[in-house]
Amino acid sequence: MSSPDIVVIGAGMGGATIAHALAPSGAEILILDKGHQLPDRPENRDARAIFQRGFFRPQESWYDSAGKPFNPGNYYYNGGNSKFYGAVLMRYRAEDFDGLAHADGDTPRWPFRYGELAPWYDRAEALYQVRGETGTDPTEPAHGGDYPFAPVPDERPIAEVRERLRRIGLKPFPLPLGVDIERWLSHGRTPWDAFPDARTGKMDAETCALLPALTHANVHLRNGVEVRRLIAEPGGGRIEAVEYVEGGETRRVAPKLVVLAAGAVRSAAILLASGGVANRSDMVGRHFMNHNLSAMIGIDPRFHNDSIYQKTFGLNDFYLGDGKGGPPLGNVQLLGRVSGAILKSDLRRVPEFLLEAMSRKAIDFLIMSEDLPDPASRVRLDGERIVLEWRRSNMTAHEGLKRVMRAALRQAGFPLVLTHLFDRRTPSHQCGTIRIGSDPAAAPLDPFGRAFDHPNLFVADASTLVTSAAVNPSLTVAALALRAAGHIRETELRA
Repeated sequence: MSSPDIVVIGAGMGGATIAHALAPSGAEILILDKGHQLPDRPENRDARAIFQRGFFRPQESWYDSAGKPFNPGNYYYNGGNSKFYGAVLMRYRAEDFDGLAHADGDTPRWPFRYGELAPWYDRAEALYQVRGETGTDPTEPAHGGDYPFAPVPDERPIAEVRERLRRIGLKPFPLPLGVDIERWLSHGRTPWDAFPDARTGKMDAETCALLPALTHANVHLRNGVEVRRLIAEPGGGRIEAVEYVEGGETRRVAPKLVVLAAGAVRSAAILLASGGVANRSDMVGRHFMNHNLSAMIGIDPRFHNDSIYQKTFGLNDFYLGDGKGGPPLGNVQLLGRVSGAILKSDLRRVPEFLLEAMSRKAIDFLIMSEDLPDPASRVRLDGERIVLEWRRSNMTAHEGLKRVMRAALRQAGFPLVLTHLFDRRTPSHQCGTIRIGSDPAAAPLDPFGRAFDHPNLFVADASTLVTSAAVNPSLTVAALALRAAGHIRETELRA
């Protein structure tokens, strides 16, 4: 297919969702994905293989600002990073679209308010079959209705922790999750957070969007394809070709419309390799954001944690403020059950049986704070090397959130509290490198994700996010992709 109507680059949350939404239009759609389908194999449920041996981590290196290589931990399978995600499908709060004042700086306003995206959030929750409960999160924005399914139930020890936190005045709420728990557990009694899913119960981009899209005769997928650059027509204007490598050969395809959705880092790298495509503003690759994340483990010798999956509730008590009239701190949510085999990946000198005994007395949380957009925090290229110059920000909020949660856990009966800050090897919700906006001098894309400089180029992944907020970005990426697809159907595919 040398001249399809639409080429979608990438089959992650953004690419698969937009392909799904455009498939019924009848347009000839070609999806080019760097990965392949994840096979159903024993390592998918083997914590030692995943965490200790890094079985699924790609053999690639990016580079930091000092030229030091590191393994970034992104995954190249159909469905992208959603194959390994914690399946938390949470909306940005309404206030996130208005700009927030943080201890270390302010976030900008989005080019539209929450109400513009709300109906697309409703559709994204339906597509990804979200399990949840409205009315329990004090920061929850308006919904068009209830969640499609009831929440994933707490296991006995998790219900106990939830009650302990309620008794000290906090407001734990059911995490909105994309996982069919009965189906997941029928294939192996493990957590799903960071465990890959070979179509066994997790509602990821492949399961919910890509595979249904491929049932349409007009949608085609090529795997093992690495897109190198986009080629604009002479003098700029429209994108006339996509250049990619397949089977060691360099090839081109000439679509009428291009949707770039290779991920926040790789999408930026593709544009940077394309000789100024969509970069009149000099903002491509800039404003890279990566949530500030820490694991927090509360230990109580009297507590017995025999849960399997654990990850069922969150806390937003400190999302919009510190509880004392101060600035926002962030979101807290349970991690997937952290076993001794998982702890061993960071504590290699400690016998695994001791770590397992400790884990049975522990509860595990993810502490998440917003990373603020900074033009100096960026993706750039050094020849063909991807250089990631990430500048952490807003650590005052992150340390504040750890402080209040440490105190809360101790008050709730967990006297020993340990924390671990995640580094750049963890793909912590990367976003912001090709952001949307209203001013072409300040953003590469218009509010629908269309390049200001190229009318037939859209971007539909986490790179378009104006702010990182302090919640998992997957649902917002899906909602934006559905909104962009609606715009494409109205403006480009109308008969």
